[in-house]
Amino acid sequence: MGQFSVEKPVLPGSALSGNQQAALLDLRLSPSRGRPSPFVVTTERTTRTSPQAIVNLFSRWYADLGFSGCSSHSGRRTFITNAARKISTVGGSLRDIQALAGHSNLSTTQRYIESHAEAQRKIVELV
Repeated sequence: MGQFSVEKPVLPGSALSGNQQAALLDLRLSPSRGRPSPFVVTTERTTRTSPQAIVNLFSRWYADLGFSGCSSHSGRRTFITNAARKISTVGGSLRDIQALAGHSNLSTTQRYIESHAEAQRKIVELV
């Protein structure tokens, strides 16, 4: 569930191997989870998990690992930044990243992208 209660699908695509995709499907259909669910994170009481419960889960995981300064959004920011740096190699644009992120405005996507001083230097040299 995204901001403003808009559901956003997870599109793993080729990022998951065949074995990983099968394991994810098994997890979703596992009777040990109580009942089948299209959601990856569930609780004993429901097949859906609130956004705040997921934030709390990530906070606990990061604390257990001794990570500081990380949040449930860290992976999202990293994905969007890395995708923005690589999108032109596959013929895409920032609009494609915007769609993957589920943002209605490109300016929202741009706020997620971290700058890279070395890349900026190379671009200036190239031009």
